[in-house]
Amino acid sequence: MKLKVFLAAAALVVCSLSIWADDKPKKEPSAEEKAAMEAMMKAGTPGDAHKRLGSMVGTWDTKVTMWMQPGAPPQVSSGTSENRWVLDGRWLEQRYSGNFMNMPFNGIGYTGYDNIKKQYMGTWMDNMSTSVMISNGTTSSAANTYEFTSTVDDPMTGKSAPMKEKVTVVDADHHMMEMWGPAPDGTMYKMMQIDYTRKK
Repeated sequence: MKLKVFLAAAALVVCSLSIWADDKPKKEPSAEEKAAMEAMMKAGTPGDAHKRLGSMVGTWDTKVTMWMQPGAPPQVSSGTSENRWVLDGRWLEQRYSGNFMNMPFNGIGYTGYDNIKKQYMGTWMDNMSTSVMISNGTTSSAANTYEFTSTVDDPMTGKSAPMKEKVTVVDADHHMMEMWGPAPDGTMYKMMQIDYTRKK
């Protein structure tokens, strides 16, 4: 409720300022104002770093391989991923549908590039957690691999645990995501691999 009141008040202020401004003679923005506007436009405009993500747009069949701990037999499942641009090419949205341990699994992720921080950013949410995973990443000079780091809250300990993710674009119809997390002894091990094949 407080947020709604705040937004309504802010809208009134903006409208009032607009009306007041219309009564005043127009004047050219200062050099400082122009520079600020140009910087804002540049920071908010998608560039080549965003376009590189375009190879992952489409509908994909997935093969998910998971290892619950080092040396454990893999658990294999399948799913579908719908990837599309949102917000005028600023973010790649992934909507995933599959299963995990014979239970329905659905997730939503967003990947983009922060022009100010000069790094890739990612978020992930799913129906098996109330947390949001936020990751930061870089790409290789060949732009066919992306490496992300993040932390997740361990439900067993309640503490944050480091995660590492690597996405490899194999070709126009295939890419792969690998994820590493902490083993019981604290060392990092490969816990998941998802192979994406473009649906024909």
